[in-house]
Amino acid sequence: MNMEIPSREEIGKILKKSKRIAVVGLSDNPSRTSYMVSKAMQDAGFEIIPVNPTAKEVLGVKAVPSLKDVKGHIDIVNVFRRSEHLYGVAEEFLQVDADVYWAQLGLADQKTYELLKEKGYTVIMDRCIKVEHALTK
Repeated sequence: MNMEIPSREEIGKILKKSKRIAVVGLSDNPSRTSYMVSKAMQDAGFEIIPVNPTAKEVLGVKAVPSLKDVKGHIDIVNVFRRSEHLYGVAEEFLQVDADVYWAQLGLADQKTYELLKEKGYTVIMDRCIKVEHALTK
């Protein structure tokens, strides 16, 4: 099975209807890509939920150690973990109320993609959410 990523138009629709983004691996270091991308999305009006067991707070929001600790529905789970960790994050994703699994630019894993697609989820890999948001406004 090849990875079929939603079209830019479909991604635009996903981003327009989404409000809450749980960011797995969000760093509290302002020089890290995860921080810069999440800050831009927060500034664009999205609610950012930091998921990082080693951070207390990121972007003025209390961090949670895992996706299972996020209260309520999650529109997008945005993953900033190395590709070898994507499957483990996907297993946790399946245990929470979330719609879209999004692995950031440079991150992809076929096994993770197949697991989530077989369960009917929208999967986006190897795309930057900040870039896609800017291109679909």
